[in-house]
Amino acid sequence: MTLSSTDLPYRPCAGILLLNADGLAFAGERIDTPGAWQMPQGGIDPGETPRGAALRELEEEAGVKPHLADVVAETPDWLRYDLPDILVGKVWGGRWRGQEQKWILARFLGSDADIRIDTDHPEFSRWDWIPPAELPDRIVPFKRAVYRQVIDSFSEYL
Repeated sequence: MTLSSTDLPYRPCAGILLLNADGLAFAGERIDTPGAWQMPQGGIDPGETPRGAALRELEEEAGVKPHLADVVAETPDWLRYDLPDILVGKVWGGRWRGQEQKWILARFLGSDADIRIDTDHPEFSRWDWIPPAELPDRIVPFKRAVYRQVIDSFSEYL
């Protein structure tokens, strides 16, 4: 019997929309996908909350310590995306069809010097502060709908 992507579960994930004092969002260009920018995000470990996972991912991917991110809001619902068929079975050990994500909005309390993408396991080749409305156009196409939902969810704060 062949397993289809619809037979697979979604990977629990958390992401963070980090805003600087000018209202711009942190995004990094993925090392493995040049031209694709994204906000810090990653899997939720067993026993971890979405907020805890988002803050951990922020530190792991951008070097930003949790005390430099003042959490403002969380998406009320889980947001999902499916991987393109060509990627199902190739990423995350073939265990997931896509991700269901909780997103956290936080204000950055540090300075640009506090951002360090040269981490132990770098995911970004470079980073920038981007107007939140531009984020969906910079991400890989299959994540655009989720990024639009994130922006819509946090619109009152942007």
